[in-house]
Amino acid sequence: MTPAGDPVPPTGSPAPARPGPTGRAPSRVLVPVLVLVATVVAVTSSVGAPLIPAVADLYDVPLHVAQWSLTMPLLVGAVATPVLGRLGDGSHRRAVALTALTLVVLGGVLTALPLTLGWFLAGRGLQGFGLGLMPLLIATAREALPPDRSRRTIAALSITVVSGVGLGYPIAGAITTYAGATAAFWTATAVCAGALAAAALVLPPASAAPPRRFDLPGALLLGAGLAGALVTLSEGEGWGWTSGRVLLLGSAALVLLAAWAALALRTRAPLIDLRLARGRLPASGHASVLLVSLANYLMLGSVPILAQTPADSGYGFGASGLVAGLLLLPFSLAGMLAGPLSRRLGERVRPRVVLVVGALLMAAAQGLFAAYRSELWVLLVVTAVAGLGVSTVFAAAAGLVVSAVPPRETGSAMALNQVLRYAGFAVGSASTATVLAVATPAGGELPAGVAYTVIGVIGSATCVLAALVVWFLAGRSPAQPPSVAPRASGDTVRA
Repeated sequence: MTPAGDPVPPTGSPAPARPGPTGRAPSRVLVPVLVLVATVVAVTSSVGAPLIPAVADLYDVPLHVAQWSLTMPLLVGAVATPVLGRLGDGSHRRAVALTALTLVVLGGVLTALPLTLGWFLAGRGLQGFGLGLMPLLIATAREALPPDRSRRTIAALSITVVSGVGLGYPIAGAITTYAGATAAFWTATAVCAGALAAAALVLPPASAAPPRRFDLPGALLLGAGLAGALVTLSEGEGWGWTSGRVLLLGSAALVLLAAWAALALRTRAPLIDLRLARGRLPASGHASVLLVSLANYLMLGSVPILAQTPADSGYGFGASGLVAGLLLLPFSLAGMLAGPLSRRLGERVRPRVVLVVGALLMAAAQGLFAAYRSELWVLLVVTAVAGLGVSTVFAAAAGLVVSAVPPRETGSAMALNQVLRYAGFAVGSASTATVLAVATPAGGELPAGVAYTVIGVIGSATCVLAALVVWFLAGRSPAQPPSVAPRASGDTVRA
């Protein structure tokens, strides 16, 4: 399971292979290209974590400002996932996927050119569109491949995302160590360009489908509200928590998010259907994903920074970018093991128990990080246990959410779950920046070591809260999931 989270395909059997425009079945290279694009998405989204100190040095900014190199793609990904899913739902899927990949390549160029920090962050934001591609890749596999091959391909895509992130961390760190951060971003851009070329040659056109209404007001309100909230959280220390800018921006963000929620509940075909979060089972699944995702990026955003902090700071290790990347590798390896382990555990106990176990594993990892981090091997243990816990939570929460909605609503329910993951990731990354900013003395460049204790305590408490929410909400749920009122055909948002 990745920090960005493995997607869960909608229920139902994949559609049989359909002939392309030339009348032939899909090419044999379709599956490798889908896997390549999934890998590129994983690597591109993961390069920000180990490169935060390098970005801070490159642009001569504090660490909490460089943290935006990780927060920006997550913010864009939270909005891009439902937007691309809706725009690509039907005959425009190929065009939407290629456009998103083009934006990722353009973003890579902006990150690699010697431009200002503003242009760099804009490029990282464009790369966030890659995080919304996975639903389109899964939809392509379901429609263009025979049933058996489709199922194997969807499973391979999930595994590829995990392995891609694990590969991205040390590769990005190694390139940065020996050639600099700019070389790492150019390398990522070149790989993205190759994936775009391959996709343009191989991706088949989707089957014809009637056009569906796009919830543009909902997309604008959600994007503006999330952006305002994250800027408030990240810059509050620098601007002053009681300053007019912080109060005005924070209030506006809350108003925009509230307006988006109200609109989503009233719109016939909303971008994200919040009505599917009603009921104890889906509410507990969604809440746990949001909270654990937040804690997840508190850790992923802080471990590489701590490892690369100079040893003369009194708490850092002075490690290279390569070592910092390798420290995050156990997170992905343990996440790959979590899938089969959580399924086996789920065969013996109720889903809510599996979810609680995962949340408590993550809480234990964060607690260890807060209490003891004086050796590099401890950070390896922390990331491994965290990867096992996070992936277990994501897998169990997906099952809990899917079991609580009718089959026809699976895609929409998982779209909401995926957006909450990215939103939690973005808030966790921004929260890391806030804590580091608070702990950095005036005129100083490095935060005090206690900042990482605070991060660990917040992350652990957040995961314990997630476990309690699931235990009490899901434990009091009725045996049968509540019914969901049927809606007009075509109103479902496909993940």
